[in-house]
Amino acid sequence: MSRSVVPLSVLVLLGLVLAACGAGSTSATSSTTSPSTVSSSASTGSGASASLTAAQKSAVAEGADPADTDASGVEWLCRPGQPDDPCTSNLTTTVVPSSGPTTVEKAKDAAHPGIDCFYVYPTVSGQKGPNSDLHIDPAETAVAQAQASRFSEDCRVFAPMYPQLTLSAILAPSDLTAANLAKAYDGVAAAWDDYLAHDNDGRGVVVIGHSQGSAMLIALLRRKVDDDAAVRRRLVSAIILGGNVTVPVGQTVGGSFEHIPACTSTTETGCVIAYSSFEQQPPANSLFGRPGAGVSGLVPGGSMASAGLQVLCVNPASPKGGVAPLMPYFPSARVTAAFGSQGPALPSASTPWITEPGLYAGQCEYQDGASWLQVTGPVTAGDPRGIVTQSIGPTWGLHLVDVNISLGNLVSLVGDESRAYLA
Repeated sequence: MSRSVVPLSVLVLLGLVLAACGAGSTSATSSTTSPSTVSSSASTGSGASASLTAAQKSAVAEGADPADTDASGVEWLCRPGQPDDPCTSNLTTTVVPSSGPTTVEKAKDAAHPGIDCFYVYPTVSGQKGPNSDLHIDPAETAVAQAQASRFSEDCRVFAPMYPQLTLSAILAPSDLTAANLAKAYDGVAAAWDDYLAHDNDGRGVVVIGHSQGSAMLIALLRRKVDDDAAVRRRLVSAIILGGNVTVPVGQTVGGSFEHIPACTSTTETGCVIAYSSFEQQPPANSLFGRPGAGVSGLVPGGSMASAGLQVLCVNPASPKGGVAPLMPYFPSARVTAAFGSQGPALPSASTPWITEPGLYAGQCEYQDGASWLQVTGPVTAGDPRGIVTQSIGPTWGLHLVDVNISLGNLVSLVGDESRAYLA
């Protein structure tokens, strides 16, 4: 039995429609207040708006909510102590085995985490125009819950809003300009600078991104971390999925970064975990897993060079290499319906999350110029549980589930790296 992955356009549009109706959203950041309403209320001269800094007023004019915007004008989707933070949502999980009864697994945010996580979300905005505004729509809330919230078991999660390239822009790349890319990147870079200046306090940090978020982080690490030894020492790791991080063929460092190598063990720090997941070898025209292709063009100021390079693959279940079990965690049908991905085919559950242990295995593969995380499932013949498939086409592979197909491994890996970093 296969579990279909919906087309990306349907994913975003369905997410916006259902989440706006309250289907599974648990955060007050899913407010249906329009950007124009927020902007006009902040310019009425009330006591609250009069106390805003010039940077905050500028952000509010771009759709930001004053309550989530700091004095530097950065609006935070997730930030420690922020009310209704989607990155600290309920992590209770239904465990569905291949046979026998289900069980319930409980988890909670770390009480006093020793490190931070800085998360940049993928393309989810269904707004018009090439760049989104800063209004927190249901799509951003849902993707933060789905991809970032489980990392709160190990770290304080910071996730900025940024003027990302919208879905309509991604689907019409010929209309994109360098200025559009620069605007998206500048929003992420400003949030990073603000975080380092006011929240980091010398703590270790994991940067986490997927797809467009990974493209922004590749540029950020190049410009602000790779050549700065002092900041680089704070890097616990970089989880950069579906973004085509490159290295010289057969090497672990070079290409995208000069000083940040691939992770080769669960306790190595200052390194990169990167992959794109597929159930079969990526075709020659794949958007992922091939240097210079597809998503590579979203890196601001990035090069489309591919000669002598390969896309980096690090198996989060076994960074040293080989085949290892993947630990998938997906939002349950109720929550996922708001996000528009995978929900209808998941088993019924009353908890916010579902995991199906022993269903998938992963191994990095390299062939004919492609590098990818080969996802095999079901591992055991006759397993009745459904599996995800590349139903949006082989050029995309399992891109939409890059994070969730191995989210348990990634969270466990961050825990190991955190302990090593703090030792």
